[in-house]
Amino acid sequence: MTAPSDRFHELRSLLRSYEVVGYAFDDTEEQPGAALDAYLRQAVLHPARAARAAAEIDELLAVGLFSSEIADDVDLLPHINPPHGKSVESCLAVVRNHLVRFLTGPGTPSRIAPQTSWEWKERFPELSHLLGAYFHQDFSHEYSSHKEALDDYISGVSPDDLRCVTQEIRDFLGLGESDQQLKEAAATLGLRVAPPRGVRLRQWLVDVQGIIAHHVQG
Repeated sequence: MTAPSDRFHELRSLLRSYEVVGYAFDDTEEQPGAALDAYLRQAVLHPARAARAAAEIDELLAVGLFSSEIADDVDLLPHINPPHGKSVESCLAVVRNHLVRFLTGPGTPSRIAPQTSWEWKERFPELSHLLGAYFHQDFSHEYSSHKEALDDYISGVSPDDLRCVTQEIRDFLGLGESDQQLKEAAATLGLRVAPPRGVRLRQWLVDVQGIIAHHVQG
């Protein structure tokens, strides 16, 4: 048996948006549901993603969802449930139509905060990496301080990633969320420890952004 080619990579990303809202297609012909709305808000930033997803749906439907030719690739896709009386294929066709409609005029990036955990991580992937991989629940077993963890991150990623995370922190703080909303969003991105003693989360993120920006400039 040949190894899966991951030929439906973008479709897999799209379907993961459905995982966090109940594993069910909730789109109608007239209106995208919560999961597809989240995907399209991110696709505004990179419209080529929506084009790839539409092309992958076309390919999957042309070959056939249950074709042995793509069985291994389909196994990599999240299993999303169609509504009663609908098939997965018909639901994907609806999704594809919304993608094509979106591509006729993607619009401008949304100013509203992400609405699902999938969308938060898609919108701030490098910040999610920083928080989730270095300030996780086992933080105290690996690092003696926040500075040590941040130094480890800075030494372990590329300059491009460092520039990316400084912009993401700036954008994250610019959403205008309350302190409580900011705390919840940071937890969604993977933060599992409190900031250093006596420092509020917002200020700590400002400090982190400044330290990383200084490192990049130096």
